Amino acid sequence: MAVDNSSKQEHQKKLLARLARVEGQIRAVRRMVEDGERCETIAQQLAASRNALNKAFCEMIACAIEHEIDADGALNDDTRSKLTDLSQLLSKYG
Repeated sequence: MAVDNSSKQEHQKKLLARLARVEGQIRAVRRMVEDGERCETIAQQLAASRNALNKAFCEMIACAIEHEIDADGALNDDTRSKLTDLSQLLSKYG
């Protein structure tokens, strides 16, 4: 069974939500710079924003791997389950 469209839409919805949060973080960093906040405080927020963007990237790559490897639905259930587990690990720790 190929990855269905609802699964792809759910991945997309989650990625867009994560990107919206990153966008909000970046806007907050801009305000901090404009307001003359301390460099250390700004650096902390930039690091948090960078980490959030890296996580979004890893989740997108995990989704792409899962979709591409089983695009035709040829994998058996055990292999598909292992692929999903590996994709989740990449998303979580990547």
